[in-house]
Amino acid sequence: MKGTVTRAPEEEDWAVLLSFLPKNWQELAEESGALRGLRKDKSPECLLRTLLIHLGCGHSLRETVIRARQAQIADLSAVALFKRLKKSRAWLRAMCVALFQEHGVGVSAGVGRQMRAFDATHISEPGRTGSLWRLHYSITLPALGCDFFNLTATKGKGTGESLKQFPIRSDDYILVDRGYATAQGIQHVEASGGYVTVRVNTGALQFETKPGQSFDLLASVESIKQAGKAGVWTVFIKTSPPIQGRICALRKADEAIQEAENRILKTAKRKGHRPRDETLRYARYVILFTTFPVDEFSENDILEWYRLRWQVELVFKRFKSLAQLGHLPKLDEESSQAWLYGKLMVALLTEKIVRHARTFSPWGYPVQTKCMERL
Repeated sequence: MKGTVTRAPEEEDWAVLLSFLPKNWQELAEESGALRGLRKDKSPECLLRTLLIHLGCGHSLRETVIRARQAQIADLSAVALFKRLKKSRAWLRAMCVALFQEHGVGVSAGVGRQMRAFDATHISEPGRTGSLWRLHYSITLPALGCDFFNLTATKGKGTGESLKQFPIRSDDYILVDRGYATAQGIQHVEASGGYVTVRVNTGALQFETKPGQSFDLLASVESIKQAGKAGVWTVFIKTSPPIQGRICALRKADEAIQEAENRILKTAKRKGHRPRDETLRYARYVILFTTFPVDEFSENDILEWYRLRWQVELVFKRFKSLAQLGHLPKLDEESSQAWLYGKLMVALLTEKIVRHARTFSPWGYPVQTKCMERL
């Protein structure tokens, strides 16, 4: 790597970008070992700038080293850059965590509730090789700030979508889709002092009106005849020990029902079987199970909060759009993770810049402390 970059006036955008990085980003480079083994100047700035040509601009390794050499940022081969990317994995991850911590809004017990939405998405290798990684992600609502993420494989024990993938704090209020509707996951939230609202997977959860007495879920929700009207029932999840909560259900509008039924029929046709009558009848309703406190959340409150859960899916779409996070070009585990953390960092920096541009007038970036000291 060459020496520290000399900033010409036209390069001031780079200085602005550096102002959005975590304050200790250079120390993190040293502590993580990202600079270890560099034979020339050990400049974290030059290294980061070179990596961002690859990660942020989407250039290949070969094109990246050509551009870095022409800009007099770094002089290295494509192979050397690939090895340096692998060595930067811990550094890139540490910067992601720091950016998450800056934007995450945690509320401790006794201060107030913290609403969180969880989800996961696949990040796949191009071609027919399928998914390699699963990104587990948590955002706070309504702020939409990420407060936790984790990368796992897509196969093997402990890699699937589960509430157990996430740390739960006392007084966390969790919103999740039907993929997380398991008794074990809900028990994990309960044991940690949190609360959960989950869309019911009728094949995964069994309910009772009281321990030992079954609850007829389908007959209950079908008692709701009017679109937009909510129903609520106190139930227990059949597990040991039983988990008490409420079923909150809403009948969909006719157009939404038709769309859901068409989707089920289309999927069944593709798989070569006929859907069960129960499946089509359940598709007419939005059915939630919640442990949120009754005295704080009515059934209408539960349904309104759950409507915000889809925001977490928009975060994934935005990440995949901003950082081309949908496909994974690296082939080994170490380089794959380094690439993923780098892409996440690019997306998080983009979100941070947008936040500041909206709230800091008129220049759109934070004033540096050193500048303030000169006044």
